[in-house]
Amino acid sequence: MPAGVAKRMQRQQVLYDGEHHYDVVLGEQALYTNIGGPEVMREQIERLLRELGLTSLTLGILPSTARVDLFPVHAFNIYGDDDRAHVELVSSSVDITEQSELDLYNKAFAALCAAASYGDAAEELLKKAHSFWTNTPLQQ
Repeated sequence: MPAGVAKRMQRQQVLYDGEHHYDVVLGEQALYTNIGGPEVMREQIERLLRELGLTSLTLGILPSTARVDLFPVHAFNIYGDDDRAHVELVSSSVDITEQSELDLYNKAFAALCAAASYGDAAEELLKKAHSFWTNTPLQQ
């Protein structure tokens, strides 16, 4: 397990290398899905709050009540200059490179981005979730 954690931490260094940019949309429900217990959830949310200001990261939170003109879909990543989409499944993963399919993933991501909250609104959703896990407001 420690080797896996070290590898994930190493991969995360690209957030700070100045060469990459990540556009991320995270469903608000993910902030309440208890993976690892309250302490882990608090720490993850605190990390997101710290990294909201990174120039390499644009983080949108999709409010659970947001209207989305898209049927809920599996999670996916779009890499490079939109030349590949990657989908993690329970038993495997799929790389999508066919342009017509990539166009659908880009359209889906655009719909999620349009419905997401950014900046102060995203920060408020993160703080609300943090308060849920701590039962106290986050101190600035």
